[in-house]
Amino acid sequence: MQAKAVAKSVRIAPRKVRLVVDLIRGKKVGDAIAILRHTQRGASPVVEKVLKSAIANAEHNYEMDTDNLIISEAFVNEGVTLKRFRPRAQGRASKINKRTSHITVVVTEKKEG
Repeated sequence: MQAKAVAKSVRIAPRKVRLVVDLIRGKKVGDAIAILRHTQRGASPVVEKVLKSAIANAEHNYEMDTDNLIISEAFVNEGVTLKRFRPRAQGRASKINKRTSHITVVVTEKKEG
């Protein structure tokens, strides 16, 4: 049995979020929250929120024991890109891509023994 949580269109570039998600993949839930609390990255609070949502889904929807949960999958996909323009010298303009992310965290119950 697995429970998941998804945060869509988060306004952080996917490659920045992947650095944080790679730290917690495969870890126990308690260890992962401790890692996220002490990681100095802008994506850490967002990933922590998604992880807590996945834990709540596991506990409420599937009656899993939160002490035995591990993060089986955690990945980041690219969301919609917001296209903006910045004025430059001599009447020109340059394009700025403001990237968004879809963050997915899947937790499963660790087998006993």
